[in-house]
Amino acid sequence: MYHRPMNQAKERNSLSVALVGSGGAGVVTVGNLLLEAAAVDGSYGLMRRSAGPQIRGGESAALLRFADAPVECGGDYYHLVIAFDWRHAERFIDEIPLTAASWVLHDPAGGDVPEPIAGSGARLMPIEMQTQAREIEYGRANMIALGLVSSITGLKLTNISRIVSRSLATKGEDAVAGAGACIARGADIGRSLDIELPIPIAQGGVDDRWTITGNQACGLGALKGGVRFAAGYPITPASEMLEWLAPRLAKTGGCLIQAEDELAAVNMIVGASYGGVPAMTVTSGPGLALMTEGIGLAVASETPIVVIDVMRGGPSTGIPTKSEQTDLNIALYGMHGEAPHVVVAPVSVADSIFTVQWAVHLAESLQTAVIVLSDQLMAQSRMVANRPPDVGFITRRVTAQAGAEKYRRYALSVDGVSAMAIPGTTGLSYTADGLEHDERGTPSTGSQDHLQQLEKRAAKLSGFDYGEHWADIEGHGSIAVLTWGSCTGAVKEAIRRVAEQGVAVRLIALRLLAPLCTQRLNQALEGANRVLVVEQTFSRQFYHYLRSQVDLPVCTQCLARPGPLPLSPGEITAMLMADEA
Repeated sequence: MYHRPMNQAKERNSLSVALVGSGGAGVVTVGNLLLEAAAVDGSYGLMRRSAGPQIRGGESAALLRFADAPVECGGDYYHLVIAFDWRHAERFIDEIPLTAASWVLHDPAGGDVPEPIAGSGARLMPIEMQTQAREIEYGRANMIALGLVSSITGLKLTNISRIVSRSLATKGEDAVAGAGACIARGADIGRSLDIELPIPIAQGGVDDRWTITGNQACGLGALKGGVRFAAGYPITPASEMLEWLAPRLAKTGGCLIQAEDELAAVNMIVGASYGGVPAMTVTSGPGLALMTEGIGLAVASETPIVVIDVMRGGPSTGIPTKSEQTDLNIALYGMHGEAPHVVVAPVSVADSIFTVQWAVHLAESLQTAVIVLSDQLMAQSRMVANRPPDVGFITRRVTAQAGAEKYRRYALSVDGVSAMAIPGTTGLSYTADGLEHDERGTPSTGSQDHLQQLEKRAAKLSGFDYGEHWADIEGHGSIAVLTWGSCTGAVKEAIRRVAEQGVAVRLIALRLLAPLCTQRLNQALEGANRVLVVEQTFSRQFYHYLRSQVDLPVCTQCLARPGPLPLSPGEITAMLMADEA
């Protein structure tokens, strides 16, 4: 079992709960219900999902954290573990750090407590959930657990019952009644236990509070950005985005097609975009590798597309149900030839809405390919968040109008963006393919044409004004932390902790990874004499990328670890405080 380093900095007022069980036990169902109930009660929360390598039908864990302010990462350890059973739990036990302050409530019918749990120092308490459920008609052990957790944590049972009744309404009155009886039985058991836990303070004002996953947030951002065509091939952990998008695209007059493979998917969206419709695809690492030639076609033909890569552990099939940030290199460098494109990454679940909407804006405005890097941790986590503000971009693809004389599709314009003719526009036909070309689009092997078009495709990206969206920058101080993606939440919390001890640290969380805004980054680093780079990779991909682009201070460290273990606020805090003692 992995033991994270602790630090004297106090963890925020929060409560972490882990639910563990085999396939069909209803672990994720209980987690979702608890998260929704917490939102109604006025708390914030985050639920991460962990599963075994078989993707569906096997053991799983719902890892929740509740607090009185927005939650963007897990805590340092879990206060409460509810184990329906321990079948294959070793596949994610190291993701559930425990201390002597932790409580583990387990069903004796679920097998012996694994040694890593028993040896953690946590307090063990057997609860016969399956036996209790069998005494109730239509009873289920997960509903016993739901009532148990609700009463221990102080969630309002009236809200729980109402949410469950709505959730199970399609299963019939008997199922609803059985669940209600189980919840009441579990709550009675919970009230009889002498367990003290930190309880988040509900703040109220829940009218504009959302519960949303990162995959759903990405889909919403695409719709807000104007995407009306999507194609994709199912792949974990990105498939849920396609499932969420399909009916919603149809309601907007668009459509989603399940392609026969990733090569077909990327070429479908190139074709749709060539026809004038903003388009996107969704995949994960193995699929992105197959799409690189198609993405290169979009770059060469200056056809706007958005490719969302929900990263997972690799290489090859790797760890499909776990998170990692190791597709960074292929996203940055994976095209053959010189194919300048844009790479962006959301910094939180909620930020996925904005970042994908922005990605569509960039693709359409710059007539290029934009890769969005999400990951399993962010995409499959469900977050209770405040309603995000509506952001509007003036997104306009520069198109040629009928009647234009001597139309040059790839004209060498000042900003590098040239008017794109929609197929069928009178008098504006041109050749659009992956061959190098002159300004009119005629295939060319001439060195001058190649150089001019290379410069055109690069200049339009480097000369574009990305505004303040390129990074989230917070705080001041001589210490700076550089990070990106799903690591950002843990870094933010660590910075808050060290600030309480009088140490000022600034955060620079990159949203725009390529092209790197080197001038702005250098300005953000001014005055910093110590830099910490935080990422979830083995080979320090982000650190080496930064060093290749900017002159980082001599005293630059890197905190890097591959998945599936997410970095915790405590270990980042410990590293920040290491030289301050």
